[in-house]
Amino acid sequence: MRRFVQVGLLVLAGLGLLHTSLFTDEYLRFVKEEMRPLLVASGLLLVALGVAEAWAAPPEAEHAGHAEPGRTARADAGHRHRADGDTGHTGHEQEHGQEHGDGHGHDHSRVPRVAWLLFLPVLSLLFYAPPALGSYTASREPAKAVAVQEDAFDPLPATSPLPITLTDFTMRVQQDRSLALRGRTVVMTGFVSPAARGQDGWYLTRIVVSCCAADASSVKVLVQGVAAPKADTWVNVTGTWHGSGTLGTSSAAVSLTARGVTKVAKPSNSYMDALPLGTG
Repeated sequence: MRRFVQVGLLVLAGLGLLHTSLFTDEYLRFVKEEMRPLLVASGLLLVALGVAEAWAAPPEAEHAGHAEPGRTARADAGHRHRADGDTGHTGHEQEHGQEHGDGHGHDHSRVPRVAWLLFLPVLSLLFYAPPALGSYTASREPAKAVAVQEDAFDPLPATSPLPITLTDFTMRVQQDRSLALRGRTVVMTGFVSPAARGQDGWYLTRIVVSCCAADASSVKVLVQGVAAPKADTWVNVTGTWHGSGTLGTSSAAVSLTARGVTKVAKPSNSYMDALPLGTG
């Protein structure tokens, strides 16, 4: 029975990884796209190990056959001791030996009930993958600090509205001494996350990962001027920077006065700060 559970866990875990990484995009909820070959290899390895474990399993009859000689030997030893006249002592030893030989009265061939819970995360890979991180995670941690731009910023194209990522917008607002964003209408894509209680507006948010969801961090832009859509809704926001502080310095608030908000489909790979959907 225990071997059956081991084989089942290995095979189902392997099939779950293969299903998630080969036939769907659900693996992008957990890791970066570059990790896909490793997931496929891990799934194949787990299935191979499960098959090897099942193939190497001895027949149950063989186990039963090995168990009988031990019991027969204990019975013969008991008869010999009784023949020597030491019946009481022998009865105690035989009883004690049977307890030890039979596993102290417990059936070790059965799987503990709690072990069946191990199948739940394995089956979830096949039938219901947990959703990607969203507003719940983003609202409970500060925005990620963006890198410092050492070189001068490149000139912005004349396109209006200007497609830009949340990270680039943040860097331009707080580091671009040329004030290239002053008066420019920009468009950004992200999901909605709530602002702190008492704060005016809501956040346009992106979650980015370095390797997997465990090291996720968020990039946020405060949106003002329009009512907040439902949390976790993916939107395009069009507007201009009109925040507090001095543009081009660290005192500038990373905020946007919105002129329009449009709902968009959630991207398959949501763990990257990409340009607005449908733009170059």
